[in-house]
Amino acid sequence: MYRFRLNAIDLGNFRNDALGGVTAAIVALPLAIAFGVASGAGPVAGLYGAICVGLFASLFGGTPAQISGPTGPMTIVSASVFTMYAGEPAVAFTVVMMAGAFQILFGMLRLGRFVNLMPYPVISGFMTGIGCILIIMQLEPLLGYSSPTSVTNAISVLPEQLSRPNWDAVVIGIVSLLVCFLTPRRFSRILPAPLLALAVSMMLALGFGDATTIGRIPSGLPEWRWPAVTFGQLNEMLVSAAVLAALGSIDSLLTSLVADNVTRTFHDSDKELVGQGIGNLVAGFAGGLPGAGATIRTLTNVHSGGRTPLSGVVHSLVLLAMVLGLGPLVAFIPHAALAGILIKVGIDVIDWRYLRRVTRAPRAEVVLMFVVLFLTVFVDVITAVATGVILASLAFVKESAEMQIESIRALSDPEHAPFLSAEETELFRRCQGRLLLLYFSGLMSFGAAKEITRRFSIVATYDVLIIDLHDVPRMDGSATLALEEIVERASEEGKRVLLAGLTTDVARLMSRMGVLDKLHDTHRFATRLEALASAADVIAAQMSQGDEGEGHLDSSA
Repeated sequence: MYRFRLNAIDLGNFRNDALGGVTAAIVALPLAIAFGVASGAGPVAGLYGAICVGLFASLFGGTPAQISGPTGPMTIVSASVFTMYAGEPAVAFTVVMMAGAFQILFGMLRLGRFVNLMPYPVISGFMTGIGCILIIMQLEPLLGYSSPTSVTNAISVLPEQLSRPNWDAVVIGIVSLLVCFLTPRRFSRILPAPLLALAVSMMLALGFGDATTIGRIPSGLPEWRWPAVTFGQLNEMLVSAAVLAALGSIDSLLTSLVADNVTRTFHDSDKELVGQGIGNLVAGFAGGLPGAGATIRTLTNVHSGGRTPLSGVVHSLVLLAMVLGLGPLVAFIPHAALAGILIKVGIDVIDWRYLRRVTRAPRAEVVLMFVVLFLTVFVDVITAVATGVILASLAFVKESAEMQIESIRALSDPEHAPFLSAEETELFRRCQGRLLLLYFSGLMSFGAAKEITRRFSIVATYDVLIIDLHDVPRMDGSATLALEEIVERASEEGKRVLLAGLTTDVARLMSRMGVLDKLHDTHRFATRLEALASAADVIAAQMSQGDEGEGHLDSSA
């Protein structure tokens, strides 16, 4: 049974974790407000979503350096939920609570492990795409304009805005970016470059009067919500909650993979789902937006030194302090300064290690990486990853099928079977070309099912068929049905069919699917040698009967 375990708070990296959490909170602040407004629930909902999900996902989650809160994909779905229940906010926040409960269930059912099957080209394309999005989306704030709504919108208006930039904002943004790039590493251990960039930018902003700043932020304690469910709406609420839970789970675990890649650590997927679920459950009670692992904030934390759950706790406490009265301290942070910091984060996120190898990497993997990159930038993360996983799976099935097909052999001559022992070869010779040996090795799956029947059909003259499965550890239902077709066709033609070398797993599957019912018990053998000896005896008996028949004909003549 799953045990809910509170993460230990390690103070060994306290300074870096604290600075990482503070930096992530400053980056998260305008994003949380913007997501709250975009969802229709209001800026305070975005802030309390960031506080609750960020805090409880850090305390109970399975990715130490991850920062959680409202994200773009989650906000889009949340907006539809708040629109659907526009006159019933209690019902909308109940859907958020239900989504959290679903995520806890996902973690308890151990569903998180499946994200670890993600191919590296998909992760690389996703990371590089996120980096490109960060850079493109911050170009407008760097030029002194408001943040764009999408990448395509940012690209479409960029030429016009480049022609008339706000030079005050440009200077502040470039200084912020240069501070992030040029701060010596030894000095960054004392004061992280992003915080130094913010401090320098705030001083510059005092001398530049035309650079927009974060400004006043909403404040106050949350208005606690209680579940409100009516049976007439229950079905719609469950569907909406399941969509939110699935999206949040995928979004979080993808960010966990990115965090692993940067920190060279390994996350616990199932524990992360439970942590995210608890966070969203509490967010619903607090009237906050649902959230997930946030790639931008997580990478900002990591690059600022955060490595343990303490950084996520600090991030949430800093946001809470801002909401409860410290907001004026960050009101003068210029948007252009944040843009400079995030552009540096975007450059660091891009998977340069893989990009440097694109000319040497397998062509199919490179194409897959660029497909995921393109879809991440111009469509959305979920579509990009889903497409990448499907394409990677199809490529893997194709390669596996080719390997399986190469292992299939239909042999009527022992000289073409080097894997046979001397005794087996001699028994094969005694069959005098009237034996067909179908030999398989390795995993047999649906990818090779068609080839199994094709290989069998190309040899027509035989009296006894041996299906040799000695070297097959596993077989799926499609391959099993292909074998059934072979057995049935040979039996209809009056041929003797012998089965050799069944492993326990293969025998269990063939029995469950009724394939073994097509064969007599006397036609199944533990080893290939026993099957060959039986085949030689059957053929010898058939040949003897044939000779006797010819003798009777001669005497009657």
